[in-house]
Formats: sequence, C-alpha cells, structure tokens
Amino acid sequence: MTLLDHKNVPVDAPPRATGPTGLAALLRDLGLGVRFAASGGREGWIRTLLTAVGVGLGVALLLVAASVPNLLDHRSARDLARSETKISESPDAQAEKTDTSVLRINAETEYRGRTIGGYLMRADGTRPVVPPGVARFSGANEMVVSPALKRLLDSSEGSLLRERLPYRITGTIADSGLIAPGELFYYAGSDTLAPANGGHRIAGYGDSGPSDPMSPILVVLTIMICVVLLMPVTIFIATAVRFGGERRDRRLAALRLVGADIRMTRRIAAGEAFFGAVLGLLAGLAFFLVGRRFMGSVEVWDVSAFPADLVPDTWLAALIVVAVPVAAVLVTLVALRSVVIEPLGVVRSGRNRRRRIWWRLLVPVAGLAVLVLSGKADTEVNPYPIAGGAVLVLVGLALLLPWLVQACVNRLHGGPVPWQLATRRLQLSSGAASRAVSGITVAVAGAVALQMLFAAVGDEFSRMTGQDPTRAQFYTYSETVTGDAATRTIKKFRATEGVTGVIGMVETYVVKPGKYKGDDVQPTTSLTVGDCATVREIARIGSCKEGDVFVVHPRDKDTAEWTDQTARKGKPVELNYMAGEPGEKSKLWTLPADARTVPARPDPMGQEHFGIVATVGAIDPTTLPHAQTNAQIRVDRSVEDVSEYVRNTAAELDPGMRVVAVNSVVRDRQYASVQRGLQVGGTATLLLIAAAMLVSHLEQLRERKRLLSVLVAFGTRRTTLGWSVLWQTAVPVLIGLAVAIAGGLGLGAVMVRMIGKKVTDWWLFLPMAGAGAALIALVTLVSLPPLWRMMRPDGLRTE
Repeated sequence: MTLLDHKNVPVDAPPRATGPTGLAALLRDLGLGVRFAASGGREGWIRTLLTAVGVGLGVALLLVAASVPNLLDHRSARDLARSETKISESPDAQAEKTDTSVLRINAETEYRGRTIGGYLMRADGTRPVVPPGVARFSGANEMVVSPALKRLLDSSEGSLLRERLPYRITGTIADSGLIAPGELFYYAGSDTLAPANGGHRIAGYGDSGPSDPMSPILVVLTIMICVVLLMPVTIFIATAVRFGGERRDRRLAALRLVGADIRMTRRIAAGEAFFGAVLGLLAGLAFFLVGRRFMGSVEVWDVSAFPADLVPDTWLAALIVVAVPVAAVLVTLVALRSVVIEPLGVVRSGRNRRRRIWWRLLVPVAGLAVLVLSGKADTEVNPYPIAGGAVLVLVGLALLLPWLVQACVNRLHGGPVPWQLATRRLQLSSGAASRAVSGITVAVAGAVALQMLFAAVGDEFSRMTGQDPTRAQFYTYSETVTGDAATRTIKKFRATEGVTGVIGMVETYVVKPGKYKGDDVQPTTSLTVGDCATVREIARIGSCKEGDVFVVHPRDKDTAEWTDQTARKGKPVELNYMAGEPGEKSKLWTLPADARTVPARPDPMGQEHFGIVATVGAIDPTTLPHAQTNAQIRVDRSVEDVSEYVRNTAAELDPGMRVVAVNSVVRDRQYASVQRGLQVGGTATLLLIAAAMLVSHLEQLRERKRLLSVLVAFGTRRTTLGWSVLWQTAVPVLIGLAVAIAGGLGLGAVMVRMIGKKVTDWWLFLPMAGAGAALIALVTLVSLPPLWRMMRPDGLRTE
C-alpha cells in the first residue's frame, strides 16, 4: 500500500521537475533558438548565411541612405569653403587692390557632356590668397587640377581637351577643395587677365551667400523618392528573415514531439530569426565598409562621393541597429500565427487557407485618404502625411499581392507538364512566391508614381528660352576686343572643323552727346557691327552692301522712340558711353543721314538687337571702346566632336570666352538635381533588388533540392523542370507587375492632384514594367546553372 501525504502525492514519488519561468524562460528559449541557428549542421548554416546575406544587403543600403545627410553637409561645406569673397566687380576699383587680393574669371567649360569647372587667376600682390586644397598659387600658364581631371588629360580620351587647357600641370587639388572625387576642376594662372576683360577682384574664400529655398513641389518629389527607394529595401529585409521557413517549421514540429509547447517553439523561432538578423547587421556593416572604400572610384550618373563623407547619422544608424532585429522577430512571430505546428507535422503542408482581403484593402485605401486629406502642396509642405500616405499605399500593395497570387493560381488547372508542376507548386506555397516578387512590385509601383509626378511638374521647371537651335547651335560671348579681335574671332570660327556658318558681331552702347544734370537720364542705345550676313540675321533689311547703316526698331513702340532719341540721322553719337570718367576720352561718330529704319528680327538666341546696326565698311569695330564680341555658330552635327572643336577655338581666342549651347528648353537646376538623385538611387535600389531576388530564388531552389532530385530520378526531363521553374517565377511576376501598375497609377494620380496638376501621360508605366520584367528574366537566367546542379542524384542524400 502506497503512503500518501496530505496533498495526495506518493511519499516515495520523485520530485516534480521545475523549469525557469517568465523572463528566464524567454531568455532560455531565445538562446536555444540561437543555438539551433548556429549549430544546425550544414543545412542550418546555409539557411542562416542566406538570411544574413539577404538582410546584410538591405542593411548596407539603409546605411548608405543614413549617410546621405552627412554626405550632403560635407559637400555643401566644401563648396562654401571655396566660394569667393568679392571686393568689387567694377573695372575702376583699383584702389581696392591689396597684396593678397586676386583677379579671376570663371573659365568653366564642357567636354563630351561633362562639366569642367575652372578659373583663370592673376595675383595682385606677393601674398595672394589660395583656394582650399591648393598648396601654391599658380603662375602664368600653370595650373593645378583635380585628380580626375589629371587622369582625363593624361588619357587618350582627353586629347582634344589638352588643346583647350594647354597649361603646365604643377600639382593636384586636395580633397578639401573638391566637392566629389570625380569632379573635373582646375585653377590656371594668367598674366593677361585684367578687370577690363572680365576679371573681378576677390579678397578670400569662404563667403556663403543665401541659398535658394527648394520649391514645395520639389520637396514632395524628394520625399517620394526616399519612400520609393527605401520601401523595397525594408520589404526585402522582412522577406529575408523568412528564408528556410518550411525546414524551420518541420524542426519545430520535432521539438513539439519532445515536449515543447506552442509558446516555446515560437520563442525558439524568434531566437533563430534574431540570430540571423544580427548576423545580417554585421554582414551589412561589412558590405558598407568594404563598399565605402571603393566609393571614391565609382561614378553613377556622373555622381561620386568621398569615402570619408559616407558616415551614417548616429540616430539613424542606431534606429537601423534596433529596428532590424526587432522587425525580424516580429515578422517571424506574425508568420507563425498562420501555422499550426503539431508533434506529428505542420498543418501548413496541407491546402492553404484562404486569405482575407478586407483588411489588406484598408491599408492602401487609408494611405490614399491620408494623401487626399493632406491638401495641396502650394507654399508649405508637411512631409509626414506625404511620407506616411505613400508608405501605407506601397505597403498595402505588398499585402495585397499574396491574396491576388493565391486567388489567381487556385484557378489554374491543366496544361503541359511543366505548367502543371509550376501551378501545383504555386498552389501549395503561394506565399513564398509572392514574397519573392513583393520588392520589385513596390519598386515598380513607386517608380510609376514618381514618373507621373515628374511628367506633371516638368513644364513648371522647364523654361522656353525662345532660342532657335535650327539657326545656330552655339553662342559665344567675350569682353576682350583688342586690335582685330572682332574680325579674327569670326574668321577663326568659320575656319573651325564642322562649322557651317557664323553670325558674328561686336556690340557696345552709344549715348547722345551733351551735358546732363544729375537727375536727367542720358539717351542710350546699342551699336552692333557685323557683315551683311550677320545683319540679315538680326534685322529685316532687304538689300545690303558694305558701308550700309541701319536704325533698327524693336516691336515695342516706347523702346523704339527711346532709340530714336540717340540714333538721330545726320547727327553725332558718342561711341564711348563712359566718356567723362577718369581716363576715358570722348569718341564721336556721325550717323549717316541716309541710314534706313528697319524692324528687328530675333536672332537665334531669341533676342532683339535694336538701335544702330552698321556693317564693317561703315565703322571699324576694332576702334570701339568697351565693346563685346559674340558669335552664334551653326555646325554640322554629323562631324564627331564638333562641339569640342568649337570650344577649343573659343579657348584659343580668349580663355575666358563663354560657349553656351543653344536650347529651346532649359531645365531648372534644382529640378535636374532631384532627377539626378532619383537616377542614382534608383540604380542602387535596382541592383539591390536584383541581388536580393537572386538570393531569394536560390533559397527557394535549395528548399526544393530533394524534390527536384526525386523527380529526375523518376525520369522527369531536366528541360521540363527548367520550364516549370521559369513558370513558377513568371506567374507571380506578371501578377505583381499588374498590381504595381494599377497601384502606381492610382498613387501617381493622387499625388499629381495634391500638387494641383493634371496627369499628362497614362502610359508611363511601360518602361518601368519592361525593366521589372527584364530584371526577373535576368535573375531566372542566372539561377539556371544552380538549378541543373541541384537535379543531380546526390541531392537525395540527407543528414
């Protein structure tokens, strides 16, 4: 007879085992999950490494995004450090000349589509100030260049540029004097530069003028770019932590068999996800640090950065470190809520339960409602509702995709064997297929919306110049006119390779002679001198011969009357508009009495040259004081590098001569900068998505390695399996692209309405949809060699 104590427990019974509870149990189970992830054999390590690589790719791009604020601050600081402190732009400010002041002129040029910044400089004294990053002031015919410009000049590609910059290189500009490592920049010394030919005097560097505020519409575009580029990254990180989910669930079922309860298995799974996310953080940091070392030698859309500038913002970096593991744990726990793990198996292996759509639709609808209620972006932009609404819409599309994929594949039946294998696999695991393409879906949807925004606001940031590129393709301008410079300029350009015509003229101002009181305005008009061919381009004259003079009236009657007060036929005019100033002498010239009055004709630049227009035979342009030479040049575009030949001729005539391309439309610089940022960020995001999808695809193939080997062992042809894998990828992609196009068009239409514009083109999704499909095809093609290897009979082995 067994003795019982007062609690009805046998006296000789062994003591009941007690384990940790509460926080101790949580830590124990999490630690057990970490141990499983770290010591689960080859299969466990492969899954953990795939997760770490996937998360690491996303973390690396997030760290790059977190470095953008510091990057922009450092670039702006260096740009301000080399900005000039002006003393005067007046040619007569000789009294302001000091031993440290410097004369300089902007000598910026362009070479094969790339801007080359630079200045010609001349020291006023023995201790001239030097720009940041420059060790010694350049002497005459010497220059210091950026490392990128030196490489270009030393290469065969820079042969034409060396003709334009014939100065002897005496050094390179240090990083502190450059905005980016790929910047093309130089400082050249000159012994002929003077205030009279355009030079202005500076006292130092580092003067920061007020910056132009960004348009509210551009703020909206910038916010959207950030959301669109970062959303696919976060979605892929959430997808990466679920790699190997089916194997994990079977392992958890084995733990249930040995006594683990549901809560314990979920905590163990969270520990595995936490370990993979931490490894992903370390991998992402390694990717970031290694990639940063090569950042200085990489250019994307002509944009580069110094490695030292890529320093993540402290708070953003801390947020990434905390958010990634927490998100990994939450995603894992949410995923396990739809799985019933029992000791004898995983219920998910059966038929998928139908997903509910109502709550998935609420998310994008809520996002659109937030955007609609946030009002129009007219003067002040609140970034929070814009970013929040866009995030809700894009997340809603990602949530809607699994329901659509399941609803579509469940209706697919029959067909060839590869098609049946693909559809059956999708019916059994549509969730994994939809997760694999969710990143590209969000990226394409966001890109479509952004393209609609850019198309809608493009006209607002584009200015019609009135220029006519069919009459001339380049405009040159110079303030240096000495001796026969005017006629020599025109002759040189006409002799340049590829030039078919030159509209060359010398311009100055003339005034009505006489004495005037302080409050009186002296009548003034312009004087333009050129040959008959040039005169025909700027006035409607009919016949013309050398020696003719014309009075040209503009369309505005008041301006025409003001012109006639100076251009009095048979009366003298003062050619030196600065006569009476110290050192300036009067130079009178009589306007011929037989000068014809004709209407003006806009030149190729869209400008009216009214006033007195004379041919070279009537007045010698080399005798005009304070005159300026400009030429409008027609070229044969079929001649290779014809624009470089024109710029080389301009530099030979006057190193400070400006050469401007004639364009009918000019883009706003801030708008172009935002667009360039979208191109750079979009390229980086697409590369990440391509790498991420490849990792995800390989992980899915690894999950099916044994199944593929079994099918091959039973006689299934490899081509049949290859086509089945292709169809397994293509079907979710097509559904994802449909969701992306519909969602992108809807989001874009709402955003366009926010800024008070109208949708200009509903077919902008075609290039982005094509890019997304091409990306999927590329990933599938790259994954075929691993697929063939996984079909070998040794895939039947197991551990």
